[in-house]
Amino acid sequence: MLRKVAVIVVRDFSIFEFGTAFEVFGIDRSHRGTGVPAFEFTVCTPIPGQVAMKSGLSMNIANGLDAAEDADLVIMAPYGRDQDISDDVLAALRSAHARGAWVMSICSGAFALARAGLLDGRRATTHWHYSGELAARYPAVIVDENVLYVQDGNLITSAGTAAGIDACLHLVRIELGAAVATAIARDMVVPPHRDGGQAQYIDRPLPSCGFKPMDDLLRWMVENLQLEHSVNDLAARVHMSPRTFARRFRAETGATPAAWLNSQRVLRAQELLEGTELNIDEIAREAGFGHSVLLRHHFAKVLDTSPQSYRRTFRGQFAEAI
Repeated sequence: MLRKVAVIVVRDFSIFEFGTAFEVFGIDRSHRGTGVPAFEFTVCTPIPGQVAMKSGLSMNIANGLDAAEDADLVIMAPYGRDQDISDDVLAALRSAHARGAWVMSICSGAFALARAGLLDGRRATTHWHYSGELAARYPAVIVDENVLYVQDGNLITSAGTAAGIDACLHLVRIELGAAVATAIARDMVVPPHRDGGQAQYIDRPLPSCGFKPMDDLLRWMVENLQLEHSVNDLAARVHMSPRTFARRFRAETGATPAAWLNSQRVLRAQELLEGTELNIDEIAREAGFGHSVLLRHHFAKVLDTSPQSYRRTFRGQFAEAI
């Protein structure tokens, strides 16, 4: 049963992400008649005392890492990724995992779990800003940048900032049931479950290939999303054979022309959903999908949400029904 929760903090930890764990587990709601138990919430650090936060503030932490030895859940708070994590912290994470406790990271805390070897051969996530770095530093980790959180066995990793709430509520739902998770979410004035994943928040600028003809072609394709783009026609624009072009295109972009074009059309649809009053059929045409059914299909495939949910997320009360 999930009762004792220990959060490990180190220098330059992030106060907001720490606060997401505190809001879920650190507030006693047991007297409100909703079935939410009183968690034993503790904060610990390798050397007790004043621990500096990323914001320039500091927190006095009275507990050493021994406070996590019998915790049902050990959470690694996010921190500056370039600092060395002490062997004591890594040992505490390994020990918690070995005895079957839940181990969770929020945002860049995933780097500590990876450093401890807990994520080798497992799916994990972190803030999309850091996903490439996590994958490069720890190639044995299967990094998924498109999700809000990942559970793999008794390990949970979450994306950045508010995704810590999603991960914590997910664990509450597993351990204590949907009613308890919903009661906590209602008290926090947040949804008990968010649609979609991190993919819908990622800023994906047009990549530069370092090969001017291909860069020019990619820009032209983005400016003409409504057109049909066959491999033969695209190859002719850069004076290549279709076979050579297809091979070079994948090498430069990591995708086939069709897949890359669909991803750019989804990006265009995102912009239109955020910044215009166009309905779904109009957006489908403007983005180059032609039909709303194709837009919905590719939107769900790439972003794991619907155009309507995306518009509500990013425009709130200003969203028009589509």
